[in-house]
This record gives sequence, structure tokens and C-alpha cells, in this order.
Amino acid sequence: MRILLVSDAWLPQVNGVVTCLQALMVELQALGHKVRLLSPQDFRTCPCPTYPQIPLAWDLWQVGRMIGDFAPDCVHLATEGPLGWAARRWLLKRDLAFSSAVHTRFPEYLNSRWRGFPLAWGYAYLRAFHRPSRAVLVSTPRMIDALGAEGLRNLVVWSKGVDTGLFQPGWEPAAQARPVFLCVGRLAPEKNLEAFLRLDLPGEKWLVGDGPARETLQARYPEARFFGSLHGQALAAAYRAASVLVFPSRTDTLGLVMLEALACGTPVAAFAVSGPLDLLEQGVTGILDEDLGRACRAALHLDRAACAASALQQGWRASALQFLARQTLLDGARGANAAAPLDAPVRE
Repeated sequence: MRILLVSDAWLPQVNGVVTCLQALMVELQALGHKVRLLSPQDFRTCPCPTYPQIPLAWDLWQVGRMIGDFAPDCVHLATEGPLGWAARRWLLKRDLAFSSAVHTRFPEYLNSRWRGFPLAWGYAYLRAFHRPSRAVLVSTPRMIDALGAEGLRNLVVWSKGVDTGLFQPGWEPAAQARPVFLCVGRLAPEKNLEAFLRLDLPGEKWLVGDGPARETLQARYPEARFFGSLHGQALAAAYRAASVLVFPSRTDTLGLVMLEALACGTPVAAFAVSGPLDLLEQGVTGILDEDLGRACRAALHLDRAACAASALQQGWRASALQFLARQTLLDGARGANAAAPLDAPVRE
């Protein structure tokens, strides 16, 4: 099958969307499919307002030609940015079916960056973008419930995975004299990082990642160690060196870093919200508590072998096969009637 992925998020960005798409492309190609990615790297770009680390494509008149030249059997729109909108417009004019995905709780993201931005406006934006999509892929059944309550339709589960070849256990209890509490991800307001950095915890606080809030956070919390972005074995080593991964976000749809930490044997401390509730087993692989400091201290006593074992069945191959099953559904809907929606949401 010829599969076209369209994403406004791509390298050199470091985030869950990019990680997911990279893994998906590797697995789809290994399964014998022809995959093409349309990303900002194919266009001239300009910096995103208030977030210059993110490049946005602007010469979008080429999108239709690129889609036509590739002649895909199916198209998946991964993001709701300029590229996603341009591809959506071209496909709709030709009555061509496509799937899409919600990787980010966009309304909450906007609300956290600009206090007072109405959540209702953000959800209206999501509904408008995804309304014509024949399958809107989300990470968990809980997200189906949450987004369905906001009026999104044709929601289906697409589970995510972890690279268990890279992220493997190897921590030695004697390696760290003091506990290390690690936070991995984009350093930005929506990640709620100060909820972690304000905590009175024993040991050290480490942050891996970069973003627009880094300079401010480093100045405000000089006792914390900021490592910048790490990749590959360096990132895996950071997980293995940590006593606990702290996940303070309240707005992520999933949180792939939690799976990566678990695969390395590192337990997680988080709030009891969507994402952690879907990935963690309370008291076994993580501690969920509205008192994040209490969760961090309790997570120190969890069994690292149990954490690693929980991640073994969550590889990217299963995720890619599920993605393909969703595209097969889409292809069937296209063949029967290009204007007909899929059946009721799939719950798994």
C-alpha cells in the first residue's frame, strides 16, 4: 500500500508526535509498504509565533502537486497545522477520504500558553478540522470519551508503543547515592513543570529536553540540572540513571516518555489524569496522586523489574499493525461510498 503521512511536526523537533511518526514509518516500511512523509522539511518555513523552535510551512501551494505525484492509496493527517489544513482542503475538493489523529490536547495547550483563551474555541477548531475525517485516531479509550464529549466523531483507538530494543533496564541500586527525580519532555508552560520543580524532594531533580521555558526555569530553579535534548543511548542512560520519572503534565493525550521510562525499569510519579491513568498500574509501575511530592516519594519503593516487564508487550510493531487496520477500514469506506462515515467508534 502507498501511504502518505502529513505532519506539521517533524525533525528537528523532539516531541511525542515526531517519535510516533518515526517509529510508524520504520515499521510500515519493514512490512513492505511504500511510505511518504509530507513535513515542513519539504517547504520554505517561518518560525511559529511565540515558539520559534517550531518551523511552519508557508508555500503551501505545492501540497496538492506532491500528493498527486505520490498517488497514495491512503492519506493520514497527523496534525492540525498549516500543512494539515492544506492537505485537507485539497483532498476534500476531490472527495478523497483520509484519516486524522489527535496527538495533542490543543485547547488545553492554548489555554496554558495564553491564560484566558477559551477552551470552547480550541475545541471548535478541533471539531472543524476533524469533522470530514473518516477515522480520527486517538491513543486511548479514555480519550475517545473525552473528545466525544466535546463533539468529535468517528473516533477510534490507535495505541502507541515503545522501542524496547533501545530502552532496556540496567539500573544498579548502588549507582546513585541519592535519589534522582527525572522529567523528560518539552520545556514549555503546558507541561506544568513548575509543579515538579517546586517540590521539596530528597536527592536531585533532572530535566531532559528543551523549549521556550528553559531559560526562565533555569534562572528560577538553579538547583535543578538541565541536560537539554538527549537522544538514543544517551536518553536511555538518563532513564536508567533515574530513580523515578516525574510526569507533571495534566494535558497530554498519552505521554510516550512514561513508556520509555518503564521499559528502562524506572517507575513513574504523576497526577491521576488521562495518560498516566491509561499507562500506569497504581502501586506497581507508578504512583498516581494529587499530591505529586507524595507520589514521587512513594514511587521510590516500586519494583523496577515489574516496571520493565510491563513495557515488553508494547512494541511499535503492534501499533503499526493497528494503524494499518484503521486504514483498511478507511479504504473499505472509500470503496463503498466516499461520503459515508465509518461505523461507531471502536473501543478497545
